[in-house]
Amino acid sequence: MAKKDDLRSQREGTIINHVSKRQEKVLDRSVRRVGERLMSDFKGINLKLDPSLFLKSVVSKLSKSFPEVDFHYYFDTSSMRPDGGILSLISKDNTEHVILIAEKKNQGTNDLRSLEGKPKQAKGNAIERLGKNVIGLRTALIDESIFPFICFGDGCDFDHDSSILDRVVTIAMFGHLNKVYLHNQTDKFNRGSFFFRVEEWKEDEMYELCYQIAKQSVYYYFSKHGEHFFV
Repeated sequence: MAKKDDLRSQREGTIINHVSKRQEKVLDRSVRRVGERLMSDFKGINLKLDPSLFLKSVVSKLSKSFPEVDFHYYFDTSSMRPDGGILSLISKDNTEHVILIAEKKNQGTNDLRSLEGKPKQAKGNAIERLGKNVIGLRTALIDESIFPFICFGDGCDFDHDSSILDRVVTIAMFGHLNKVYLHNQTDKFNRGSFFFRVEEWKEDEMYELCYQIAKQSVYYYFSKHGEHFFV
């Protein structure tokens, strides 16, 4: 028979997983709504929503863009899987141009423990996992002047007095939270956008912010390559 602490850990893990899965579905709906609206706003464009980005594809693209730099990966099956997927604008030559990458993170059970009269426990590692993905995705888009990445985080670990916020700020290259950073600042800071708070993010809120980033990204590629390259 499992010990009481083990049972509690199992239950908390189940709660967290249930919340995360539900919120990922809400984010997925938001991103799909963004795609539908863009198709209406920009007649004739083609979009693609991928659940993952394989490391081999990233390395292949980087090797072509930076032939003087050596790149490496181990397994063809390794990939990055942002919760909301990767939305791309497809050019006439079938090249994919990323216009939105969306993530969703929920972290913290100490609010539940407090209601039960239990002491606080160490804070989770969702942010550390986020950091790994952000490094890879930033690198994948290093030859662009935008980084159309957004992450929505909620849970008690993101309260105003939580040191976890500084972990997020570090991943955000010391930019402000709850602010859209799409275009690179100088040629060094491709920050991305990080929206974090205690209250759970609603579908319409995520949809509006994702749409803002994706729409501006479409205009960026139109300006860079010409609208005729896509329509």
